Amino acid sequence: MSKMTTKARRLRQLIAEGTLVMPGAFNALSAMQIERAGFNAVYISGAGLAAARGLPDIGLLSMTEMASDAANIAGAVGVPALADADTGYGPPLTVMRTVRAFEQAGVAGLQLEDQENPKKCGHLPGKCLVPAEEMARKVRAAVDARRDPDFLIVARTDARAVEGLDAAVRRARIYADAGADAIFPEALESAEEFRAFAKALEKEGARLPLVANMTEFGKTPYLNAREFEDLGYRIVLFPVTALRVAMKAIDTMLSDLKAQGTQRDLLSSMQTRQQLYDLLRYAEYERQDQEIQKGDEREHDD
Repeated sequence: MSKMTTKARRLRQLIAEGTLVMPGAFNALSAMQIERAGFNAVYISGAGLAAARGLPDIGLLSMTEMASDAANIAGAVGVPALADADTGYGPPLTVMRTVRAFEQAGVAGLQLEDQENPKKCGHLPGKCLVPAEEMARKVRAAVDARRDPDFLIVARTDARAVEGLDAAVRRARIYADAGADAIFPEALESAEEFRAFAKALEKEGARLPLVANMTEFGKTPYLNAREFEDLGYRIVLFPVTALRVAMKAIDTMLSDLKAQGTQRDLLSSMQTRQQLYDLLRYAEYERQDQEIQKGDEREHDD
């Protein structure tokens, strides 16, 4: 990515080139692992950040907390990041503040959803939606607020579980007309529904990139990225996959440590000290520190 290409522009380029797989990062270190593994973009999941703070995904994090965590993640990697901004944290004027805060945080775009506050995880029952026009006003406010025209505004609808698939399509069309750059139908329940949603929007003239959420233990069947691409989707999110695997590994480690009183048998399942240092670019920091010290010595000699 050249210095002249913003991360927002790069994200749009990647979407135009093909279906983009975006694993979810729950902190800066996991984002660095995602980048090192060869992924071209990172997703910042609200559920992941809430869980990392010991909270459920029910809208408890503030905009300030989310933007701060997003800034740490986006600043740790060179690839673009798409951030979950829940409902925008309030009415349209608040959404405008949210967009500016997330732009300042260095992310390449954000996602807004049409649930009422307090929101729920998209794959849980009991969700309530705001009227479609209220969400459309939020989308228009988000588009008006961004300073970088490439900053991606993703509109998510949770209507499938509340009002049905046809209503999700109708809402998506309204959000597209309001200026959304991409549409995210949450919690579709089959490949046929994903295909039908994409076809319906294409038929109505809304040729925006579509986002699929391939979360675990939810309503969506386990489709791979190629299958989603064939169904017409340009972004595939794996929002909390890394967090779930990491937490399971920690559970296993703690059980073994409690039983054995030693970690000796766990060394083969650990990242080594050198591997962690390589990920953190420890040697690069040391080189920079040495160059600074040499510069100070030259100034004193002069």
